[in-house]
Amino acid sequence: MNTTPLPPQALPPVRTVSAAQVRQALAGARRVVFLDDDPTGTQTVRDLPVLTRWSVEDIRWALRQETAGFFVLTNTRSLPPRDAAKRNREVVEACLQAAEPDGTRLVFASRGDSTLRGHFPLETDVIGQVVTARTGAVDVVVLAPAYTDAGRVTINGVHWLRTGGNLLPVADSEFARDATFGYRSSRLADWVAEKSAGRIPAGQVTEVTLDVIRDGTTEDLHERLTRAGAGRVVALDAAEDDDLRAAVLAILAAEDAGRNFVYRIGPSFVRARVGQEAHPPLEDPILKALVPRGGHGLVVVGSHVALTSRQLAKLAERRRHVSVQLDVPTLLDSDRAENHLRDAVATAAAALADDLVVLSTSRHLVTGDNETSSLDIARTVSAALTETAGRVVAARRPAFVVAKGGITSSDVATESLGIDRAWVRGSLLPGIVSLWEPVSGPAVGLPYVVFAGNVGDEDSLADVIDRLEAP
Repeated sequence: MNTTPLPPQALPPVRTVSAAQVRQALAGARRVVFLDDDPTGTQTVRDLPVLTRWSVEDIRWALRQETAGFFVLTNTRSLPPRDAAKRNREVVEACLQAAEPDGTRLVFASRGDSTLRGHFPLETDVIGQVVTARTGAVDVVVLAPAYTDAGRVTINGVHWLRTGGNLLPVADSEFARDATFGYRSSRLADWVAEKSAGRIPAGQVTEVTLDVIRDGTTEDLHERLTRAGAGRVVALDAAEDDDLRAAVLAILAAEDAGRNFVYRIGPSFVRARVGQEAHPPLEDPILKALVPRGGHGLVVVGSHVALTSRQLAKLAERRRHVSVQLDVPTLLDSDRAENHLRDAVATAAAALADDLVVLSTSRHLVTGDNETSSLDIARTVSAALTETAGRVVAARRPAFVVAKGGITSSDVATESLGIDRAWVRGSLLPGIVSLWEPVSGPAVGLPYVVFAGNVGDEDSLADVIDRLEAP
């Protein structure tokens, strides 16, 4: 595999495509439903609805909002394949049922991880099956995992992670060694073949590279999309948001002409598809209106990636806080788990009166003998963490809650806080770390911060806490 960093001069010049051009093309376009396999897909956008339930009435509430799309939090990255498939099917069927009375046209995006973890191609397969049965065959699956804000880019068909001034092929990163969703391939076409166990050969994946995106026109890209064979995967290069917006214009034109797509995408495509610019972080006056003064916050940490551990260490260096740690081996012992949780709740609730509290699991990652047992352990630990967080919030309401880790963010939102409808209000750092405003359930008015495990630098967690406390 080529691990040589690509020099900037090797890339063609960027073709400028504005968000305003996309917004103009969105007039009359299909509303996009982002099925988010954890909540971190929201961190690139502002002012979009989020649902954590998918009843027809909840979906109709989202459809009544005047937005180009909305999120449905499925949390399928934490589920085994059969349950993930069932949940995707339920969500898509409910969305189509909710949209039918008003004749609202929908397109579905399976929002996965920008480091290529998650249930692919299972999720796009299921979405495609439901859409085909209800509205017509899916012509193309668009694959666009880029997350430009966090340095995850696709160049010449290869997906890269930016580390400092270099680009690392994603298969050489720690994320490729994930116990549940590991992989060996950095070229997206090869990754598709690998994850589909050869059902979709690499030769049947159409690569749309930067030279095509930047040197061509919307009509050229439209032709590439419409020329792809039925059911093919089209993998999009993207190093800048302009690249994705150029692709979105072509996709919208193809959809307007009657083509049906399913998207498998990272966070940056979300922003491009709804016609938003890369917004700066939320301004202090907005935070002042959202975050109550005089209280202290609760940080819930489930992520085990190395970056999260470094961020916790830096937080400890920069400011005082009370650390309450759940011991994973104890959580897995049914005879000792409840007493352990009860002690943690009492300690954390008492400490919130005077200090920031960090509730975490022990940093040593415990895995099983195979993918299924690793998922079972992860679910047990996550359930204990979210149960503890929910009890803490019930005992003493914090000024804000920060959830660190994708699956953790989902479980804290739905299980600990009971959030079912919310608005994404924006990010706390440039292009990363989103703040939600719950608008129903017991957490109404409690600022909720979704912080992926694998974004930012060592200071980012401390920076977020500073931003929340400053107003």
